[in-house]
Amino acid sequence: MSRSSVGAGRKISGSGGAADGPPAQKTGKLITIEAVTLQGGTINFTDRHIEPNYKANLLEIGGRVSGLSSEENKFADVDLKGKLENYAPLEITGRINPLRDDLFVDLKADFKDMDLSPVSPYSGKYAGYTIQKGRLTLSMKYLIVKKKLDAQNNILLDQFTFGDKVESPDATKLPVKFAVALLKNRKGEINLDIPVSGNIDDPKFSLGRIIIKIIVNLLVKAATSPFSLLGALFGHGDELSYVQFDYGHADLSQPEMKKLDALVKALSDRPALKLEIEGHVDMEKDGEGLRQYLFEKKIKAQKLKDMVKKGEPAVPVDEIQVGKEEYAKYLKMAYKAEKFPKPRNFLGIAKDLPVPEMEKLMLTNLKVGDDDLRQLASQRALRVKEYVIKSGQVTPDRVFLIEPKSLAPEKKEKLADSRVDFRLK
Repeated sequence: MSRSSVGAGRKISGSGGAADGPPAQKTGKLITIEAVTLQGGTINFTDRHIEPNYKANLLEIGGRVSGLSSEENKFADVDLKGKLENYAPLEITGRINPLRDDLFVDLKADFKDMDLSPVSPYSGKYAGYTIQKGRLTLSMKYLIVKKKLDAQNNILLDQFTFGDKVESPDATKLPVKFAVALLKNRKGEINLDIPVSGNIDDPKFSLGRIIIKIIVNLLVKAATSPFSLLGALFGHGDELSYVQFDYGHADLSQPEMKKLDALVKALSDRPALKLEIEGHVDMEKDGEGLRQYLFEKKIKAQKLKDMVKKGEPAVPVDEIQVGKEEYAKYLKMAYKAEKFPKPRNFLGIAKDLPVPEMEKLMLTNLKVGDDDLRQLASQRALRVKEYVIKSGQVTPDRVFLIEPKSLAPEKKEKLADSRVDFRLK
């Protein structure tokens, strides 16, 4: 540091012990420093271990540390200010006692609007990309009591954008661009809260290493569990990665629509993300469910015909409700309309059968094949896409239907195969 000065209002006092005796705190020696004043300080930093070299200047360092004392319960007030390259202000305030037996620190540091493009050498080396633009605002709170550190680091990256790719052997293989798209909100901001705690006497404790580890873990989570990361911000956790359906159906239930609403909100606030939708079926249970659905649809169709004949307005057949008292009537009409061979009397006329036998014959002769199941999977994916786009919060160019490699999805514990899976890009 150059051009710094110590203020005149100083008072240093002591009692007992020789000058070359044991440390003050162990002999009852009292040390007090009334004030330390800094004015016009400058720190010049150059990192020559990275190519190209990184240089930075912290200017106009000034302020006071008032009331330093070796007494156990006395704390000095800290009020320091400075600027990075004359435009990004730094402010440090709080209380400290570095003179007592164990260090006490209770400081808050605020660093605002640091331009990130100059730190491209680091970004290129470790992330594999230059920084096109972006600003950093950092708010830190550090508390050290009895050698235990509790820290909060609130990081705000505004308009952070990667630039050109850099070939670097030290660059992470993690998808950093995808992580940025996942974390950046509609305003172009990335907010990170990084808590750190530990014992400063622990030889394995390293503040920088812990923060880097947390950031790497965040990148790993973005790459491997993006929906979990989104869910932490918008609710529902990993559940945002899928919606489930009743067997044989493509209609969305109310709970699944609520999940989609949360996903839509997340996509709306993350405009750089794209959604891929992949429909699936349970080959066995959806086959049975679809057979039952088609059977019920035939009965509803008969009631709909009856309604139209009476002059009532036509409605989608799925909206028709068949009551218990009219079920047998419309089942018989549906059975009669079927073309499969039916039991007949000696005159060759189709027999009147009890309800259970008509149901059994109709269900037995309802064939559901792979094409029907493929159509069901497609209908499910399409129904989800329509729901997302109809929200008006996600543009159609961000939503894609994906042809599944197989109708049955990857097996997942406690998750039905009758579902639609999502992927983020």
